Amino acid sequence: MFCTRKNTTQVEKKWWKEAIVYQIYPRSFKDSDGDGVGDLKGIISKLDYIKSLGVTVIWLNPIYSSPNDDNGYDVSDYRNIMKEFGTMADFDALLKGLHDRGIKLVMDLVVNHSSDEHEWFKQSRSSRTNPYRDYYHWWNAERGKPPYRYSLFDINHDAWRYDTVTNAYYLHYFSPKQPDLNWENPKLRQEVYSIMKFWADKGIDGFRLDAFQFVAKDTTFPAFPKGFENTFWLYYAMGPHLHDYLQEMNKEVFSKYDVMSVAEGAGNNFTDAHNLVDTNRKELNMAYAFEGVDIAKSSGYSLLHFKEVFTRWDSAFANNGWLSIFLANHDQARLVSRFGNDNPQFREVSSKMLSTFILTMRGTPYYYNGDELGMTNAGFTNIEDYRDKASLAEYQHVKNTGGDVQKLLNEMQFSCRDNGRTPFQWDSTANAGFTTGTPWIKVNPNYTTLNSIAQETNSNSCLNYFRQLTKLRRDNPVLVYGKYTLLDAANPSVYTYTRELDGVKFLIVLNFSAVTAQAHTAIESSNATLLLCNYINPPAAPSLNNITLKPYEARVYKL
Repeated sequence: MFCTRKNTTQVEKKWWKEAIVYQIYPRSFKDSDGDGVGDLKGIISKLDYIKSLGVTVIWLNPIYSSPNDDNGYDVSDYRNIMKEFGTMADFDALLKGLHDRGIKLVMDLVVNHSSDEHEWFKQSRSSRTNPYRDYYHWWNAERGKPPYRYSLFDINHDAWRYDTVTNAYYLHYFSPKQPDLNWENPKLRQEVYSIMKFWADKGIDGFRLDAFQFVAKDTTFPAFPKGFENTFWLYYAMGPHLHDYLQEMNKEVFSKYDVMSVAEGAGNNFTDAHNLVDTNRKELNMAYAFEGVDIAKSSGYSLLHFKEVFTRWDSAFANNGWLSIFLANHDQARLVSRFGNDNPQFREVSSKMLSTFILTMRGTPYYYNGDELGMTNAGFTNIEDYRDKASLAEYQHVKNTGGDVQKLLNEMQFSCRDNGRTPFQWDSTANAGFTTGTPWIKVNPNYTTLNSIAQETNSNSCLNYFRQLTKLRRDNPVLVYGKYTLLDAANPSVYTYTRELDGVKFLIVLNFSAVTAQAHTAIESSNATLLLCNYINPPAAPSLNNITLKPYEARVYKL
């Protein structure tokens, strides 16, 4: 059911709507000192490359001090830099380098939980009367065992961890080393806002709120129905007072700075999503919904379903609110392996086709580092090759409970997020030019031929096609603000739509299949101009009403 909104004749223009966001996973981007871990100086050394992509915003995964139980998503000091990544001086140099090149910086803010090595938690667990006790969720053991809560990263799937120091359990939706913060405590909230102001005063341009839809909890911890963990997000997301917290955050922080704000997740329905981003509610700038990215399965996916999901979300936000458009991030396997075809015959064209989709849809596009090269899944077959906390915990759980370990390994080969975290493939030298040392996770062996240097000189490469796409979007406001209309909805192989704004109209035609397919547009135009195609010298279409497309072909026309 679509939300209906009052139609507006004037689109409100904002820089974050026009942004092209490029996500950098610092640990895997570029290592400057040979310790096998990417770092800030490594990113600085590649700023001209980043600028050349035509992106306008960098989203940087967490770089705060951390013991690295979950690759930096377990923060031990929110005002300092992880030693592996460098120093605050390095960060300041990175921020200046980006701003000097006209690129903005958005940082991850991880405040659903902290590290158990954060000083707040050290104090909180020291005694029941400590002033920091209520910064976290505790359940005193004399009350009996707390009602079951599912943990995503715990070997036993149990989100309550018993702590002997005060004879109590603490809550951790993720790893036992990531205790959940208690947002009901106003002192905790003020601490968070102070941290945000610290970074905003440094000049950063926005925040991505990690796992934020989980921060609000019913602290009576009622029992959930048996089997709830299969749809745990319905019980964890959008808890009591979440909107109060966001409105308070907006008043305390967002309203004082010209920053972009987006939370991981968009609730459980369109009402939730709209309530997060409707301008008059003064909460967040844009929704970041997972329904589209969750379509990909190892068994394949239906394009009809894909089109229905993205069309439904666009319709719900056609007149109010704003969306993010993405198909990959640090929590997903590689874009081309999940949604395209990483067979050598089709890897390049399907990668370009998917990039065309992301950069011609309405909403702010988010693009994950390495996907501009068409990087693929690593193909790991041994559990020893994986580093992902969640996957390793699940492997141990399946092994401990007598489950099908091989089935899990097969699924991990397709979907494990480590596939998206292998080192960036810069060149064909040892370790893909990522490090002179031993990389923290194995490099994909196809780096010898799939790398940025090889693609720089090839005008038809994925890399150079991506640059054409970003320029096309930057030069044509219709691709940012224009109305989206789905055409040929029942076509099982081709995704066709138009974008229209102020008399300018674009037609986008995408073949999502490995065979020749027909696009039926119901458009008759003798003045159409083919602006972009992912094949060299494509034949002219005798009629736009019936276009023959090669496997994974993408075309962008101006009508």
